[in-house]
Amino acid sequence: MYLTDLALSDFRSYRQVVLRLSPGITTFVGENGQGKTNIVEAIGYLATLSSHRVASDNALVRQGANAGVIQAKVVHGEHPTTVEVEIFAGRANRARINRGNVRPAELLGHVRTVTFAPEDVELIRGDPGERRRFLDDLMIQMKPRMAGVKAEYEKVTRQRSALLKSLGAQRRRGGTVDAGALDVWDVQLAKLGAQITAARAQIISGLRPHVAGYYQIVSGRSGLAGDARIDYADSATKNMYSPPSAEQIHDPQGGEAAVRTIINHEDDLTDVELTEVQILSALVERRDQEIARGVNLVGPHRDELVLNLGTLPAKGYASHGESWSYTLALRLGAWKLLREDSSGEWADDGEPILILDDVFAELDAKRRERLAEIVLEAQQVFVTAAVGDDLPEELSGDRFLVHEGSVEPMSTKNDE
Repeated sequence: MYLTDLALSDFRSYRQVVLRLSPGITTFVGENGQGKTNIVEAIGYLATLSSHRVASDNALVRQGANAGVIQAKVVHGEHPTTVEVEIFAGRANRARINRGNVRPAELLGHVRTVTFAPEDVELIRGDPGERRRFLDDLMIQMKPRMAGVKAEYEKVTRQRSALLKSLGAQRRRGGTVDAGALDVWDVQLAKLGAQITAARAQIISGLRPHVAGYYQIVSGRSGLAGDARIDYADSATKNMYSPPSAEQIHDPQGGEAAVRTIINHEDDLTDVELTEVQILSALVERRDQEIARGVNLVGPHRDELVLNLGTLPAKGYASHGESWSYTLALRLGAWKLLREDSSGEWADDGEPILILDDVFAELDAKRRERLAEIVLEAQQVFVTAAVGDDLPEELSGDRFLVHEGSVEPMSTKNDE
């Protein structure tokens, strides 16, 4: 899968730009603030209907314009498809596929991307919400219907949270508290939450070997101290499950049992019905605590993607270079997982587009070379760089100069 055309109208800094694209590596070169990231942000938006830079769509519409438009032609197999999204500030967006009006959610799955950007280091250093978003973006690309499940789940948690606050206030005033009013919301939270938890657990199981492998390649390290390992701690059962340490996993005596513990835990979580029961049970157990605090304490919104380096948590212990290598490994692992996905209609020739936004300037020479070797395998890669010299020589291909709202070809792979 790859893009052949991209057009932006009133998107971010662009009044209008039209680009002809090709498979392979395409690089956008320009000084900071010239708009090169805006281009790859638009491509990523088509994949997830969200920006990797801002939480609200309002910032995506050019100042003074009514709406921003992203249009692209994507080739999947031998069948090109035109997709378009019209982004409005403060109201619902509109979408089209092959010029026919559709719900925006129907765009999901037509374009698949994996984006690495400097702010992704927050996957290692930031709060659990960053890591949950990483999993959920990947989940929605693999199973577009989960966008609706996630939206419904978020609605339920908001309404349940409001009820918890109300019940807590009644209790503090000495009034009678009808906790049974939570039962309906508990059932809905458990039903929707179990689907999200199961999907995330499946993703982590598939990601684990790719992340470990790519971390060793990018960092150039191997062995126990250099191992990157990911696990899932869910809020319903985490008190019953403690992820094994790297020492346990690699210990000849205890390694087999430790690995079996991980696999069994993930197998349990991928069983939607079992997970639903576990969430319901945890909700009952923690009901008084939830009412007292006025917050939802159980569900996938409280779960955690656990990142370790050897026996230590990556957060707080990983160096700057290790954090970058780990983040790259997570993104490359996601790219590999999507490449190998055989569960959906886009499995055949559905390889995701790889986007590397201002990555190479932050890497030393050896890491640049190792990353370049990996991305050469991709069908289509978009790279942004402030200076072309930051890029390894292997990354030859089409280049565009981005300057003051214009995007002009610098060279093409066919140039002599």
